[in-house]
Amino acid sequence: MYRFLLTPRWWGINVFAVLAIPVCLLMGTWQLSRFDARVDSHERQQESAERAAHAKAEPLSELLPLTGDTVGRTAEVTGRYDTGHPLLVPDRTLDGDQGFYVLTLLRTDRGAGAGGKAVPVVRGWLPGAADPARVPAPPRGEVTVRGVLQASESHTSAGPGAEGALPKGQLGFVSAAGLVNMVPYDVYDAWLTVQGTAKPLRPVPPVAPDNTGLDMKAFQNLGYTAEWFVFAGFVIFMWFRLFRREAELARDAALGLIPEPQGQPEQQEPQEQQEHPETSGPPGDGAARNQSPAAPV
Repeated sequence: MYRFLLTPRWWGINVFAVLAIPVCLLMGTWQLSRFDARVDSHERQQESAERAAHAKAEPLSELLPLTGDTVGRTAEVTGRYDTGHPLLVPDRTLDGDQGFYVLTLLRTDRGAGAGGKAVPVVRGWLPGAADPARVPAPPRGEVTVRGVLQASESHTSAGPGAEGALPKGQLGFVSAAGLVNMVPYDVYDAWLTVQGTAKPLRPVPPVAPDNTGLDMKAFQNLGYTAEWFVFAGFVIFMWFRLFRREAELARDAALGLIPEPQGQPEQQEPQEQQEHPETSGPPGDGAARNQSPAAPV
Protein backbone atom coordinates (compact mmCIF):
# COMPACT_ATOMS: atom_id res chain seq x y z
CA MET A 1 0.00 0.00 0.00
CA TYR A 2 2.98 2.33 0.57
CA ARG A 3 4.73 1.57 -2.70
CA PHE A 4 3.78 5.04 -3.88
CA LEU A 5 6.68 6.31 -1.76
CA LEU A 6 9.06 4.90 -4.39
CA THR A 7 7.59 6.95 -7.22
CA PRO A 8 9.67 9.84 -8.65
CA ARG A 9 7.12 12.35 -7.38
CA TRP A 10 7.49 11.15 -3.80
CA TRP A 11 11.25 10.92 -4.09
CA GLY A 12 11.23 14.67 -4.77
CA ILE A 13 8.85 15.36 -1.87
CA ASN A 14 10.94 13.28 0.56
CA VAL A 15 14.25 14.87 -0.46
CA PHE A 16 12.75 18.36 -0.11
CA ALA A 17 11.40 17.57 3.39
CA VAL A 18 14.66 15.97 4.56
CA LEU A 19 16.64 19.04 3.48
CA ALA A 20 14.16 21.77 4.41
CA ILE A 21 13.49 20.71 8.01
CA PRO A 22 17.15 20.77 9.22
CA VAL A 23 17.76 24.05 7.40
CA CYS A 24 14.77 25.69 9.09
CA LEU A 25 15.82 24.39 12.50
CA LEU A 26 19.41 25.52 11.96
CA MET A 27 18.37 29.03 10.92
CA GLY A 28 15.93 29.28 13.83
CA THR A 29 18.63 28.21 16.29
CA TRP A 30 21.06 30.73 14.81
CA GLN A 31 18.56 33.60 15.15
CA LEU A 32 17.85 32.52 18.74
CA SER A 33 21.56 32.56 19.53
CA ARG A 34 21.79 36.12 18.20
CA PHE A 35 18.93 37.17 20.46
CA ASP A 36 20.65 35.49 23.45
CA ALA A 37 23.83 37.40 22.62
CA ARG A 38 21.85 40.65 22.61
CA VAL A 39 20.39 39.80 26.02
CA ASP A 40 23.86 39.10 27.44
CA SER A 41 25.17 42.34 25.95
CA HIS A 42 22.27 44.27 27.45
CA GLU A 43 22.92 42.81 30.88
CA ARG A 44 26.62 43.71 30.66
CA GLN A 45 25.74 47.25 29.61
CA GLN A 46 23.32 47.58 32.52
CA GLU A 47 25.95 46.38 34.97
CA SER A 48 28.54 48.73 33.50
CA ALA A 49 26.15 51.68 33.73
CA GLU A 50 25.36 50.92 37.38
CA ARG A 51 28.98 50.81 38.48
CA ALA A 52 30.28 53.46 36.05
CA ALA A 53 30.52 56.18 38.69
CA HIS A 54 32.66 54.02 40.98
CA ALA A 55 34.44 51.77 38.46
CA LYS A 56 38.20 51.66 38.33
CA ALA A 57 39.50 53.81 35.51
CA GLU A 58 41.82 52.37 32.87
CA PRO A 59 44.14 54.29 30.55
CA LEU A 60 42.39 55.23 27.35
CA SER A 61 45.26 53.90 25.26
CA GLU A 62 44.59 50.39 26.62
CA LEU A 63 40.90 50.46 25.65
CA LEU A 64 41.38 51.59 22.06
CA PRO A 65 40.61 50.65 19.35
CA LEU A 66 37.05 50.32 20.54
CA THR A 67 35.49 46.85 20.69
CA GLY A 68 32.31 45.37 22.09
CA ASP A 69 34.15 44.46 25.29
CA THR A 70 35.61 47.92 25.91
CA VAL A 71 32.42 49.91 25.32
CA GLY A 72 30.98 50.95 28.66
CA ARG A 73 34.24 50.69 30.58
CA THR A 74 35.62 53.65 32.51
CA ALA A 75 38.61 55.30 30.85
CA GLU A 76 41.07 57.90 32.06
CA VAL A 77 42.96 60.34 29.86
CA THR A 78 45.06 63.45 30.45
CA GLY A 79 45.05 66.51 28.23
CA ARG A 80 43.82 70.06 27.74
CA TYR A 81 40.32 71.15 26.83
CA ASP A 82 39.99 72.98 23.52
CA THR A 83 38.16 76.13 24.64
CA GLY A 84 38.23 77.54 21.12
CA HIS A 85 35.74 74.99 19.74
CA PRO A 86 32.85 74.61 22.22
CA LEU A 87 30.12 72.34 20.88
CA LEU A 88 26.53 71.55 21.79
CA VAL A 89 24.39 68.54 20.86
CA PRO A 90 20.70 69.61 20.89
CA ASP A 91 17.46 67.59 21.19
CA ARG A 92 18.62 65.17 23.86
CA THR A 93 16.24 63.78 26.47
CA LEU A 94 17.22 62.93 30.03
CA ASP A 95 14.68 61.58 32.51
CA GLY A 96 11.85 62.78 30.27
CA ASP A 97 13.16 66.36 29.99
CA GLN A 98 14.36 67.94 26.74
CA GLY A 99 17.83 69.45 26.72
CA PHE A 100 21.27 69.28 25.13
CA TYR A 101 24.72 67.81 25.63
CA VAL A 102 27.74 69.95 26.43
CA LEU A 103 30.64 68.59 24.41
CA THR A 104 34.27 69.72 24.64
CA LEU A 105 37.24 68.23 22.84
CA LEU A 106 40.18 67.15 24.98
CA ARG A 107 43.57 67.44 23.26
CA THR A 108 45.78 64.49 24.29
CA ASP A 109 49.04 65.65 22.73
CA ARG A 110 50.89 65.29 26.04
CA GLY A 111 48.74 62.78 27.91
CA ALA A 112 47.93 59.13 27.76
CA GLY A 113 46.78 58.00 24.38
CA ALA A 114 48.92 60.62 22.65
CA GLY A 115 49.25 60.88 18.92
CA GLY A 116 47.91 64.31 18.09
CA LYS A 117 44.25 63.31 18.40
CA ALA A 118 41.47 64.67 20.54
CA VAL A 119 38.83 62.85 22.57
CA PRO A 120 35.22 64.14 22.46
CA VAL A 121 34.11 64.55 26.07
CA VAL A 122 30.45 65.06 26.97
CA ARG A 123 30.84 67.05 30.18
CA GLY A 124 27.13 66.87 31.00
CA TRP A 125 23.55 67.75 30.08
CA LEU A 126 21.54 70.95 30.50
CA PRO A 127 17.76 71.36 30.15
CA GLY A 128 16.05 73.60 27.60
CA ALA A 129 17.19 74.87 24.21
CA ALA A 130 20.86 74.76 23.26
CA ASP A 131 22.38 78.03 24.43
CA PRO A 132 26.16 78.48 24.70
CA ALA A 133 25.68 81.34 27.18
CA ARG A 134 24.38 78.89 29.79
CA VAL A 135 27.32 76.50 29.46
CA PRO A 136 29.95 76.65 32.23
CA ALA A 137 33.50 77.04 31.00
CA PRO A 138 35.70 73.93 31.05
CA PRO A 139 38.71 73.73 33.38
CA ARG A 140 41.85 75.34 32.04
CA GLY A 141 45.27 73.82 31.94
CA GLU A 142 46.16 70.15 31.99
CA VAL A 143 43.42 67.97 33.47
CA THR A 144 42.77 64.27 33.92
CA VAL A 145 39.31 63.24 32.76
CA ARG A 146 37.51 60.07 33.78
CA GLY A 147 34.44 58.95 31.87
CA VAL A 148 32.61 56.00 30.42
CA LEU A 149 33.84 55.03 26.97
CA GLN A 150 31.12 55.18 24.31
CA ALA A 151 30.90 54.20 20.65
CA SER A 152 30.34 56.87 18.03
CA GLU A 153 26.71 57.68 17.36
CA SER A 154 24.89 57.61 14.04
CA HIS A 155 21.95 59.62 12.71
CA THR A 156 19.62 56.69 13.53
CA SER A 157 20.57 56.61 17.21
CA ALA A 158 20.77 60.37 17.73
CA GLY A 159 18.00 62.89 18.41
CA PRO A 160 15.39 64.13 15.94
CA GLY A 161 17.55 67.10 14.90
CA ALA A 162 20.51 64.98 13.85
CA GLU A 163 19.77 65.18 10.12
CA GLY A 164 18.60 68.81 9.89
CA ALA A 165 20.62 71.97 9.44
CA LEU A 166 22.07 73.18 12.73
CA PRO A 167 23.59 76.51 13.79
CA LYS A 168 27.32 76.96 14.05
CA GLY A 169 28.79 75.21 17.06
CA GLN A 170 26.14 72.46 17.13
CA LEU A 171 26.19 68.92 15.79
CA GLY A 172 23.47 66.30 15.52
CA PHE A 173 25.37 63.28 16.84
CA VAL A 174 28.65 62.59 18.58
CA SER A 175 31.04 60.91 16.16
CA ALA A 176 34.37 61.46 14.49
CA ALA A 177 32.58 61.69 11.13
CA GLY A 178 30.56 64.66 12.36
CA LEU A 179 33.59 66.40 13.88
CA VAL A 180 36.08 65.93 11.04
CA ASN A 181 35.05 69.18 9.32
CA MET A 182 34.57 71.20 12.51
CA VAL A 183 38.07 71.04 14.05
CA PRO A 184 41.54 71.22 12.45
CA TYR A 185 42.86 68.00 14.04
CA ASP A 186 42.06 64.30 14.19
CA VAL A 187 39.46 62.92 16.57
CA TYR A 188 39.17 59.48 18.13
CA ASP A 189 36.27 57.36 16.89
CA ALA A 190 34.87 57.17 20.43
CA TRP A 191 33.80 59.57 23.16
CA LEU A 192 33.64 59.86 26.94
CA THR A 193 30.69 60.75 29.11
CA VAL A 194 31.74 62.19 32.45
CA GLN A 195 29.82 60.82 35.43
CA GLY A 196 31.27 63.11 38.12
CA THR A 197 29.87 66.40 36.83
CA ALA A 198 29.59 69.73 38.64
CA LYS A 199 26.33 71.68 38.85
CA PRO A 200 24.43 72.82 36.88
CA LEU A 201 25.57 70.02 34.55
CA ARG A 202 23.94 66.62 34.96
CA PRO A 203 25.78 63.41 33.98
CA VAL A 204 24.77 61.71 30.76
CA PRO A 205 24.23 57.99 31.47
CA PRO A 206 26.09 55.60 29.17
CA VAL A 207 24.06 53.90 26.49
CA ALA A 208 24.50 50.70 24.51
CA PRO A 209 25.94 51.16 20.99
CA ASP A 210 24.00 50.34 17.85
CA ASN A 211 23.19 46.67 17.19
CA THR A 212 23.69 45.75 20.83
CA GLY A 213 21.29 45.42 23.73
CA LEU A 214 17.54 44.90 23.60
CA ASP A 215 16.63 47.21 20.74
CA MET A 216 14.16 46.65 17.90
CA LYS A 217 16.65 44.57 15.92
CA ALA A 218 17.03 42.21 18.85
CA PHE A 219 13.29 41.50 18.87
CA GLN A 220 13.43 41.07 15.10
CA ASN A 221 15.87 38.21 15.70
CA LEU A 222 13.34 36.70 18.10
CA GLY A 223 10.59 37.03 15.48
CA TYR A 224 12.79 35.39 12.82
CA THR A 225 13.40 32.53 15.26
CA ALA A 226 9.66 31.86 15.53
CA GLU A 227 9.23 32.11 11.75
CA TRP A 228 11.90 29.50 11.01
CA PHE A 229 10.45 27.06 13.53
CA VAL A 230 6.97 27.61 12.07
CA PHE A 231 8.35 26.85 8.59
CA ALA A 232 9.82 23.58 9.87
CA GLY A 233 6.48 22.61 11.42
CA PHE A 234 4.64 23.53 8.23
CA VAL A 235 6.88 21.25 6.14
CA ILE A 236 6.21 18.34 8.53
CA PHE A 237 2.46 19.05 8.50
CA MET A 238 2.26 19.15 4.68
CA TRP A 239 4.31 15.95 4.32
CA PHE A 240 2.00 14.01 6.64
CA ARG A 241 -1.06 15.46 4.95
CA LEU A 242 0.12 14.38 1.50
CA PHE A 243 1.21 10.99 2.85
CA ARG A 244 -2.17 10.35 4.47
CA ARG A 245 -4.02 11.33 1.32
CA GLU A 246 -1.92 9.03 -0.87
CA ALA A 247 -2.21 6.18 1.66
CA GLU A 248 -6.01 6.48 1.73
CA LEU A 249 -6.21 6.43 -2.06
CA ALA A 250 -3.93 3.38 -2.20
CA ARG A 251 -6.03 1.55 0.42
CA ASP A 252 -9.30 2.33 -1.37
CA ALA A 253 -7.85 1.10 -4.65
CA ALA A 254 -6.70 -2.15 -3.00
CA LEU A 255 -10.20 -2.72 -1.61
CA GLY A 256 -11.82 -1.90 -4.93
CA LEU A 257 -13.68 1.06 -3.47
CA ILE A 258 -12.58 3.49 -6.14
CA PRO A 259 -15.18 3.32 -8.99
CA GLU A 260 -13.83 2.80 -12.46
CA PRO A 261 -14.56 5.46 -14.99
CA GLN A 262 -17.79 4.70 -16.85
CA GLY A 263 -18.16 5.10 -20.62
CA GLN A 264 -21.05 6.56 -22.45
CA PRO A 265 -24.10 4.19 -22.61
CA GLU A 266 -24.84 2.73 -26.02
CA GLN A 267 -27.80 4.11 -27.91
CA GLN A 268 -30.59 1.50 -28.10
CA GLU A 269 -33.71 1.64 -30.17
CA PRO A 270 -37.04 1.44 -28.41
CA GLN A 271 -38.35 -2.09 -27.84
CA GLU A 272 -41.41 -1.55 -29.97
CA GLN A 273 -39.33 -0.36 -32.91
CA GLN A 274 -37.14 -3.47 -32.67
CA GLU A 275 -40.16 -5.78 -32.65
CA HIS A 276 -42.07 -3.89 -35.38
CA PRO A 277 -39.54 -2.26 -37.62
CA GLU A 278 -42.21 -1.57 -40.15
CA THR A 279 -43.87 0.88 -37.79
CA SER A 280 -40.82 3.00 -37.42
CA GLY A 281 -40.67 6.32 -39.08
CA PRO A 282 -42.72 9.44 -38.96
CA PRO A 283 -46.27 9.17 -37.66
CA GLY A 284 -48.73 8.19 -40.35
CA ASP A 285 -46.23 6.48 -42.63
CA GLY A 286 -46.86 3.04 -41.21
CA ALA A 287 -50.64 3.31 -41.54
CA ALA A 288 -50.30 4.43 -45.10
CA ARG A 289 -48.11 1.45 -45.98
CA ASN A 290 -50.52 -1.05 -44.33
CA GLN A 291 -53.45 0.05 -46.50
CA SER A 292 -53.96 -1.96 -49.72
CA PRO A 293 -54.30 0.01 -52.92
CA ALA A 294 -57.88 0.49 -53.93
CA ALA A 295 -59.18 -1.98 -56.54
CA PRO A 296 -59.94 -0.50 -59.86
CA VAL A 297 -63.59 0.02 -60.54
